[in-house]
Amino acid sequence: MSAPKDMDIENVLKKFNLRSPYYIKLFSLLLFAGSLNAMHCVQYVFIISDVKYRCNEPYFENNTYDDRCHRIDKETNKSVKCTEWKYEDPNAFFSEFNLACQDWKRLFVATVHCFGYMIGLLIIGPLADKFGRKILIITTGLVAAFMGLGRSVVYSYWLYIVLELIEAMFGDPYSTTYMLGVEMVTKENRVTFIAIMTAVTSLAGILMAVIAWAVPYWRTFLLVIYAPALLILLYPFLLDESLRWLLITGRKEKAENIIKSAAKMDNINISEVCSENIYCEKAPKVNISMAKIFKITFSSRTLLLRFAACVCMWTTGLFSKYTLLMNSVELEGNKYLNFGLMKFCELPASVVLCLVLKRFERKKPLIFSFLLTGVFCVSQSFVPKDEILLTTSLFLLGKFMATISYEIIYLYTSELFPTYLRNTMHSLCSSLGRTAAMLATQTPLLATYWYGLPSLLIGLSSTLTGVIVIMMPDTADDILPDTVKDAENIGHKGNNNKIENTSI
Repeated sequence: MSAPKDMDIENVLKKFNLRSPYYIKLFSLLLFAGSLNAMHCVQYVFIISDVKYRCNEPYFENNTYDDRCHRIDKETNKSVKCTEWKYEDPNAFFSEFNLACQDWKRLFVATVHCFGYMIGLLIIGPLADKFGRKILIITTGLVAAFMGLGRSVVYSYWLYIVLELIEAMFGDPYSTTYMLGVEMVTKENRVTFIAIMTAVTSLAGILMAVIAWAVPYWRTFLLVIYAPALLILLYPFLLDESLRWLLITGRKEKAENIIKSAAKMDNINISEVCSENIYCEKAPKVNISMAKIFKITFSSRTLLLRFAACVCMWTTGLFSKYTLLMNSVELEGNKYLNFGLMKFCELPASVVLCLVLKRFERKKPLIFSFLLTGVFCVSQSFVPKDEILLTTSLFLLGKFMATISYEIIYLYTSELFPTYLRNTMHSLCSSLGRTAAMLATQTPLLATYWYGLPSLLIGLSSTLTGVIVIMMPDTADDILPDTVKDAENIGHKGNNNKIENTSI
């Protein structure tokens, strides 16, 4: 009897078809969790919408005094602070928590969410690398469900803030869901997975706008979008762990059982995929801590420079994403329609993304998407506000290109770092970039000084980042690295004349 043949996990995965029953099941589970998160992470856009209000005094019924926070005292004829207000929509979040003349409290909900997300990524990333992708997807998905449902019944503003913070810190399964999907497909299919993920989460955003329009009362709205997350209680019995993570952490038997189960579901001869010694190149076992991560990864000058560039890309990508998000409901016209159109732009972006990444790899599309985002957003900032069609068109074109750049960043970062630190480094880059997302939530206040200022900031930062990406390698022709050495070698294969080989 011949000795078992060694086979890398990449070659094992090539024996399966993305349209097979196993992958349809796997993708359905991942896309369901990702779609729910796509709604949960931006639900505050509709929750914290501004509401018209005035001082609740008969004197204000017919006067033209436009200061909503002060009134004219009839006896002294001096301006004094209002103590009660009348709201155009008394059932809105803004009205129920009596936030008149405290606009910072309205936007603070979004800022807290971004801050919590930033801190949570530093926790969830290392945990996913240590305990696995599956358990983190389940835990974070259920935390989101319970925190969201809890917020729908609270009557204290600060308790609402606390629950929002907890959800943002411990209730975001997207990055781990994304990582599991990337690790369960071959390098040729990564682009297909990211395109599907982008399209489906975009549809989820459009669905959320429809729900918010149909169910305008914010408490009912929260119930509708968070209740389905309770189905994640079934994931322990349905979702499989990442094969790459199992192999890299020495759990070969579990990985083989998953492969056998998948082969049986897809009617593949089990001997074709399990007669070999399946492996990933061994990496040193580490006790995942921030000190260990810095020591292992940043001892490599190459990875240190790439990490710095990734943080820059994430900062720009997240600032663009959240600035466009927050200001979409501030545009002239129907806020639900504007938000829906913004999310709709992500659908053709996912198609273009799939085409350009397969034909032009990673680096060139990332550079040009950043530069074109800059062109459209800078142009939009100087168009008069009353030119609604032109302003909205440039805004949507900017969103279109920003979506492409952001999704490439998500994939690109996951391809630059070794398996046993991949989720950690991906989360660390994203977390540091969230500082820009926190600032982005306050950009509607900048628009009160000059409406074009948010778009101008997006345009300038995107242009600068596009120049920085020129120094990065391309990852399209490489399998996912398992060790620091593998990661350092990315971008140094193939034709030396290619632009992607002029890199750090």
